[in-house]
Amino acid sequence: MHEIATRLRDVGERIRSAAVAAARDPAQVQLVAVSKTFPADAVLAALSAGQRAFGENYVQEALAKMQAVETALAHGGGGSAARPEWHFIGPIQSNKTRAIARHFDWVHTVDRLKVAQRLSEARSGSLPLQVCLQVNVGGEASKSGVAPAEVEPLAHAVAQLPGLRLRGLMTIPRPSADMVEQRM
Repeated sequence: MHEIATRLRDVGERIRSAAVAAARDPAQVQLVAVSKTFPADAVLAALSAGQRAFGENYVQEALAKMQAVETALAHGGGGSAARPEWHFIGPIQSNKTRAIARHFDWVHTVDRLKVAQRLSEARSGSLPLQVCLQVNVGGEASKSGVAPAEVEPLAHAVAQLPGLRLRGLMTIPRPSADMVEQRM
């Protein structure tokens, strides 16, 4: 699991360099490590290396992993690691909103008022769920998200829901030629 700590350190350095190059405070940039398909042991190793935010997009897999991580932390399995912050990053099915609202700290993929209302109702009695509206900026049929022209009315409606705190937008633009070249 030393490899996880090394990779996190390397990514952290790249984030700091990019932030400085963009005249941004690196402390204002948060890495959400996508932990989907990785076992709870990998999450615990990342927690021990200082990573706190983890992204999941399969509800059932995430719930089992969350339980395993909480159990390990309760029994000292994560050393002095803090509780992880869980981010839901996948498409939201209406029948999964209760589980998402009760077990996650953030949701990055709210694209319909009905889903937002269900999340808010299921979050009652606890801290508000931090949410981002997913915007399909490229108009791609293969991507989820609200159309840019529909963002403002959805944002106003979501901001009024008591169980949610609207924090921003989540977008994935179409890859540009520069992005493709950098990946190769």
